[in-house]
Formats: sequence, structure tokens, C-alpha cells
Amino acid sequence: MLTKARDFLMKGDITHLIILAAIIFVIMPLTMDIFRLNLVGKYLTYAFVALGLVLCWGYGGVLSLGQGVFFGLGGYCMAMYLKLQASTPELTAIQSTPGIPDFMDWNQLTELPWFWEPFHSFAFTVLAVFIIPAIFAYIIGVAMFKRRVGGVYFAIITQAVAAILTILIIGQQGYTGGVNGITDLRTLNGWDIRTDEAKYVLYFINGLLLFGAIFASHYVVKSKLGRLLVAMREREDRVRFSGYDVSNFKIFIFCLAAAISAVGGAMFTLQVGFMSPSFVGIVPSIEMVIFCAVGGRLSILGAIYGTLIVNFAKTTFSESFPELWLFAMGALFIGVVMAFPNGIAGVYQSHISPWLAKKFGSTPKDEETPIMATKKHSVESNEAQVKEPSHAGN
Repeated sequence: MLTKARDFLMKGDITHLIILAAIIFVIMPLTMDIFRLNLVGKYLTYAFVALGLVLCWGYGGVLSLGQGVFFGLGGYCMAMYLKLQASTPELTAIQSTPGIPDFMDWNQLTELPWFWEPFHSFAFTVLAVFIIPAIFAYIIGVAMFKRRVGGVYFAIITQAVAAILTILIIGQQGYTGGVNGITDLRTLNGWDIRTDEAKYVLYFINGLLLFGAIFASHYVVKSKLGRLLVAMREREDRVRFSGYDVSNFKIFIFCLAAAISAVGGAMFTLQVGFMSPSFVGIVPSIEMVIFCAVGGRLSILGAIYGTLIVNFAKTTFSESFPELWLFAMGALFIGVVMAFPNGIAGVYQSHISPWLAKKFGSTPKDEETPIMATKKHSVESNEAQVKEPSHAGN
């Protein structure tokens, strides 16, 4: 058991995880008021999306410019449950049709749509947060990857999907709340989520779920699947000729990234108290790619730090220069790609890690772990890992 634990988490991994845990669970709660801490909690929900992008883009080579779709689907699933909690006949007695959400009453609906009914159940809602985005990702993945659509074409298609879904949500105002989204969310099973105490609790739950996603992602990266993903990213044809069904691996990692992103969307809804189509479209999806790129698309923890840093900068800069923030975001993305292609984690790996190794007597190799590593795996090393199966993928 101890041997397996050592294999799963190396010394450098444990150190990096402890530092991140101290920042999230100790330093920030002790140094920030509830308003700022709730902002950090919102930023951490975006980190789920960046984490999913590390898996499907950094390791799998599948760039999706529509991850906001899955973030939004997870958020809307949770928002539907919370809205039904706030739409009991007693609380909506002044409406023309009590017992349905207010925006449905405004749009002259007289009964709850059938697809809203299951969201009366919290257990169903939790399952839906994972399953609905994963199914949607599976449909897209099968349609694209089975036809060997990839690269820039896949990125453009996912961007188009994000635009289409946004238009659909806005157009079906009576069922989705339209451009305003689903708002005025108050209680979770009778627990008022608007109080300061609830915000503290939800912040820590969000942090724990994020660490669960980190461990799950680390497990995937360390497994044979992770080595196959890297081999596919470098030489897809060679992996296919070895007998593996490349499309199935791409579909799986795309669905996994979608499910992780959806958890972030659900926690966003709980912490912020609403969900709208503005978090589903093209702009938020591209911003999430920037979070991942700035942190390091090959680094699990780097993507989280990148999300926090970019969002802190966004909040600070937009408060002073709101009209210039989008230009600054674009310049940041271009600058990172040109000057630091491996992001913050790459800077750490090439400069900070050697300095720490020299100062404290460890070797840089000890620090080069899957959680923080950004160096590309060579094709030759993966050829040794990917053995030719007899009927794999058939």
C-alpha cells in the first residue's frame, strides 16, 4: 500500500499539493473578508474547466474552445433544482400560476415543462451534473473523432456549438430564463445559501471537490491512459497503427474534461446564486483556455494557479480600466504563447526549480513530477510505453 502511494504521489507532488492546500484552505480564509473569499471561490470554479483542458488539450492534444458549454450545463442543472426549491406554491402565490418559476409565469406558461420535473430530486440533480454534460460531449466526440476531425477544425466546431447553445438558451426564454438566466436562487434543501456562513461552507466544499478533481486528473496522467494520450498527441498515426482505437481515447478524455468542467459550473451556481448564458458562450470558453495556457497546459497545478492569477488580475485591472481589460487579456494570451509557451509552470520548471535545487541540495529531476511538469514527453519514451496489442480498440 505504501509503495503504491509513493508511486502515485512523489515527493515533489506532495510538496506542491501542501502549498496549494495551505493557500486555499488557510491563507485565503484567514486574510480575506467574505466578499473577497467568495470571489476566490468563483475563480476556483473556473479552475475545474482549466483542469479539464489540461487533460484533453495538454495531454490529449484536443483543443476545445467550447468548454463553457459544459460549465454552463452543470450550472444550469444545479440552478434548475435551486429554482424549483424557490418556486413552491407558497412562495409563488402572487403569480398567475403558482408553483412554477417566475420567468415561466411571465412567459405565460401554465405548467412545469416535463424536463424540469426530475430536478425536484437532489440526487437526480447531482447525477445530472455529471451525466448530461458527459452525454453531450460524447455526442460531439463521436460525431467528430470517429470521422477523424481534429486540430483547428475541432476547435472551431466546439466554438460554434458554444454559440449555438447560447442562442438556444436565450431564445427559449420561457424554459431557460432567457438572457437573464436563472436567478433568485435561495435555498438548498432548506439551507439558505445566501448567508455568510453558507458562503464559507460552500467555499471549503468547492476546494475539497477541486482537490478531488486534481487527484483524479493526476491518476489519469500517471496511468497507461495518460501515456497513450501523450503518444497520441505526438504521433497519432503511430498509435493507431499499433492497434489502438484513437477515437475512443479522445472521446473518453473529452467526456471526462466535460464532467470535471460541469462540477465547476454547479459550484459556481451555488456560490454566486445564479446561472446565465453569458457563462456558456464563446468569450468565457476562450477565457478558460487562456487560464489554462497562462498556468501551463501540461501542468495540473499550473492551470489552477493560472486561473487564480488571471482572475485576480482581471478583477483588479477591470475595476480601474474596465474598457481595456479585453485588450489586456488578448495581449496576455499572445505574450504567454510567444514568450512562455509552457506558462507559469514552465517558468517554474526552467528557472525556479533549478534555483531551489541548488539552494536546498535536491536535484531538478526530483521536482519534475506529473503535477508540475511541463516538458514534452518524447515520442521515443512513449514508444516503449505503448506496446502493440493484439486486438486493442477493436
